[in-house]
Amino acid sequence: MATLERSATVDVNVSEEVLDNGLRVLIQEMHTAPLASVWCWYRVGSKDEPTGQTGVSHWVEHMNFKGTTNIPRDKVKGIIEQFGGYWNGYTWIDQTTYTETAIRDALDRMLFIEAERMANCLYNPADCESERTVIISELQGGENDPDTLLDQELTAIAFKAHPYRHPTIGWLSDLQAMTREDLYAYYRRFYVPNNATLVIVGDVDTKEAMRGVARHFGGIAPGEVVRRPHTREPEQLGERRVTLSREATTAYLKLGYHAPAVGDPDFFPMLVLDAVLTGAKGINLWASFRTPPPQRSARLYRALVDTGLASSVMGGLVPTAEPFLYTISCTATAGTPLAKLEEAALADLDAVRRHGITAAERDKAVHQLRARLVFENDSVTNIAHQLGYFETIASWRLLPTLQERIESVTLDEVAATAAARLTALNRTVGRFEPLAAGAGAGAPVGQGAGAGPISIGHGGTETQS
Repeated sequence: MATLERSATVDVNVSEEVLDNGLRVLIQEMHTAPLASVWCWYRVGSKDEPTGQTGVSHWVEHMNFKGTTNIPRDKVKGIIEQFGGYWNGYTWIDQTTYTETAIRDALDRMLFIEAERMANCLYNPADCESERTVIISELQGGENDPDTLLDQELTAIAFKAHPYRHPTIGWLSDLQAMTREDLYAYYRRFYVPNNATLVIVGDVDTKEAMRGVARHFGGIAPGEVVRRPHTREPEQLGERRVTLSREATTAYLKLGYHAPAVGDPDFFPMLVLDAVLTGAKGINLWASFRTPPPQRSARLYRALVDTGLASSVMGGLVPTAEPFLYTISCTATAGTPLAKLEEAALADLDAVRRHGITAAERDKAVHQLRARLVFENDSVTNIAHQLGYFETIASWRLLPTLQERIESVTLDEVAATAAARLTALNRTVGRFEPLAAGAGAGAPVGQGAGAGPISIGHGGTETQS
């Protein structure tokens, strides 16, 4: 075992070590409750998928819950649930991850599960075929939700070169064509210790936990992770539009703007800008969208919801490894023409683009974002998530700097970001126009699901601390 480095800061006390096989291990002791959370992160997501294999990352995630050499298929759930624990996993554009949270006495079992998942998954052909049916059904379920479908179509239009344009769940034709051999080869290529980060947070002893990690993972051989270069998305030269229609009862409007990656200078000004426009969401992908943001004083809420044009408005800005999208999603009220809703939304955005925000708005947004950082790191599960998530897109060392970065955002930085980002040239507009029952299918629609993270959706009880 080779010790790489250790870190101790006022905000985050994390021990970081790297095994000889390349597995990065982050451990944070928290002795507030007798719990431990384990997350195993892989630097592979939908952006890494080759042509003809969109959706393979998510499908592989499903298969990695189907038993291993030393864990029978029907015993996977029981290992953690016997400790009253919680387990899950998800796939998104930059990463795939798996988690268990249980009492601290279950730590060795959790490490055993993740080591088995890394090295010994089986990929039984019958299970692969069964999951093909499950995933295609999941895809079709997403298509039946107009808001999800519009989100997927808008993303595919906003990007024309970068693989962020593909839905995480994949395109139907690829899901129909992929084989068991395709899945297993992808698993063996990316599920190696030198492409992974193991995170342990909770009521543990760091040295003892590291001994357990070395025992379970130390003998797994590293692999050669060859990554395809990504085409850099060219600058957008004009507004893009997509309109979908089918039988439904509700109209939706989405506005998408190319947004900064987490390492870009204007990411945090953009975060503050979104908090002013639609309310502070925080930046915990695992938890931030479970609690509605404070919106009553948000600009777009007042402009669209208070005036009766929309029943809801929501902004979405997520930290990503490469530039993704900032989206504004509006649900029109009954009888409101989408043209009128769009005109009102763009008028308010244009005012911010031309004049910036006020000092009072900036201060309130910063205060709300600071509070969200606290609320969304209220458990060993959430804290462990953030360590691993940021390590997959940049570095976990961003975490202790988040509050400072948010508080240091100035009015001029927000104004400059709004002026540069909220332009028509940088905008993609998506509309969903409902058709009355019996009116027909309307305009052609795509095949896929939304751009958000795709979870395996397994159960258990999440334990907070």
